[in-house]
Amino acid sequence: MRTGRLEALSDGVLAIIITIMVLELKVPEGHRLTDLIHSTGVGLLSYLLSFVYVGIYWNNHHHMFHLIEQVTGGILWANLGLLFALSLLPFTTAWVDESRFAPNPIFAYGLNLLAAAIAYFILQAVAIRAQGPDSPLRRAVGTDRKGKLSALLLVAGLLSALAPAPVWIALSCFAAVAVLWTVPDPRIARAVAVHPEP
Repeated sequence: MRTGRLEALSDGVLAIIITIMVLELKVPEGHRLTDLIHSTGVGLLSYLLSFVYVGIYWNNHHHMFHLIEQVTGGILWANLGLLFALSLLPFTTAWVDESRFAPNPIFAYGLNLLAAAIAYFILQAVAIRAQGPDSPLRRAVGTDRKGKLSALLLVAGLLSALAPAPVWIALSCFAAVAVLWTVPDPRIARAVAVHPEP
């Protein structure tokens, strides 16, 4: 099976996730900038971080499937696992917003981010196994240092949220992962350039 249907479903789910998150934002009661900051400021910050994460996953998912020619049953299920983890982001983002960055919602949010990262790693591993050790995807991923560093930062953020530490430490770890992945990976870009879309 070709990748078109899987990519279309994934694009649709990610678009819905972004839409749900933006609908959770509260409209200010007044018309001044201070009204926006007081009623929506926290929500905008949590929405921004979650939006960046969804964008990162969409971007990486697109590049991954650019290097995959055939979809197997394992890839379909692994992709659904990723979509499930990402579909929880509107809930955990809203909880962080409602609680004004309380530790337990921050922990749940970090757990959600870690679950999505694990699901993406599983999808990548299943795709590599299906494509073979000499596949373009396997060569592009390499040792995946960025993925390993991301997992460490997410775990550090989770531990910070559990510890009696300021929540900004956990949020900084989560934001650092987002910044790390907004920088394009040149290996993937080279692999995509060498293997044009069919």
